[in-house]
Amino acid sequence: MLTNRDIAELISFRRDLHRAPELSGAEVATAAAVQRFLAGGPDHVIAGLGGTGLAAVYDGAAPGPTVLLRAELDALPITEQSTAAHRSAVPGTAHLCGHDGHMAILCGMGRLLQRARPPRGRVVLLFQPAEETGAGAAAVLDDPRFADLAPDAALALHNLPGLPLGHAALISGPACCASRGLRLALEGRTAHASMPETGRSPMRAVAELMPALTALGPGGALEPGFRLVTVTHAHMGEPTYGVAPGSAVVQATLRCLEDGAMAALCDDALQVAGRLAARDGLVLSHSWHDVFHACTNDAALTAMLDEVCADAGIARVPPPGPMRFSEDFGRFGAVAPCTLALLGSGEDHPQLHNPDYDFPDDLIAIGVRLFDGAVQRLLAPA
Repeated sequence: MLTNRDIAELISFRRDLHRAPELSGAEVATAAAVQRFLAGGPDHVIAGLGGTGLAAVYDGAAPGPTVLLRAELDALPITEQSTAAHRSAVPGTAHLCGHDGHMAILCGMGRLLQRARPPRGRVVLLFQPAEETGAGAAAVLDDPRFADLAPDAALALHNLPGLPLGHAALISGPACCASRGLRLALEGRTAHASMPETGRSPMRAVAELMPALTALGPGGALEPGFRLVTVTHAHMGEPTYGVAPGSAVVQATLRCLEDGAMAALCDDALQVAGRLAARDGLVLSHSWHDVFHACTNDAALTAMLDEVCADAGIARVPPPGPMRFSEDFGRFGAVAPCTLALLGSGEDHPQLHNPDYDFPDDLIAIGVRLFDGAVQRLLAPA
């Protein structure tokens, strides 16, 4: 159990992290700060995992399974609006998703594991880079050193505004959507604005492409077959009056409840764009960005977490159902059973990614209780 001094130090550490946020893939100082906080505790530390990630390994007294607990290192490219003393000191960058709090929770687990190793197996505390871009989990899994950390079970949590403070919500099955960004570039030929017929403008194609893309994914109920396409950006030509445009860019986010449906949605989007480009004599190119796999919670692990909450005195609320947002944790489902738990940040708390969001420090001790109970169950003596 954490002491009052532990909790005070974890809150202070969380606020230190909040003052010094780093963007996806650049979390060098953040990972170093975590390593310093954990110093003297782990049996093994792997730094630079997947680029800037960090893994702290705590060996049990006897052989057994490996349990991986994951937190995220990265912040967001958003300017924070706060008067708090611990507000971000980095212009245009802030921890507005709670990753600083998730790291503090894992560091709290490090405190408990330093004092009492598991009876068997081992615990891996993974501080993952680049969650916000969907690149971090893939980089960690592709790192050859991850093979030595291969888990038998993987757990993570995410705070969620809108749920009562400190209450857990556990979703069995599909939990977070798969998504990916699509950038479409249309190239034609500029012309004098007085003679647009001498060029090849992408104007008509762009005007038809945006509603055609959104029609492919109208949203609706979060159930098998759910598809949502959101046009996020469009740009055509230059801001002049004398030149008819010769190029354009359209960006969209494609979203599905399950990975299996994503390939068909991607094909449909490219076919629509290709048809319009060919009709108007335009050259089409495309690229994919921020690729997230669906996050699907293992039924047995989710049921186990429900029992842990009951034992630890953590109130539960009915799960809100699958979430439209994506979570990079989903990729770990390819190597082990996984579950992502949701922990309420407060019914009236500012939403994730809002400029006035701040992680509630009260969740640190609750999150540690949740993870500690899971580790004790999964690594109990055989």
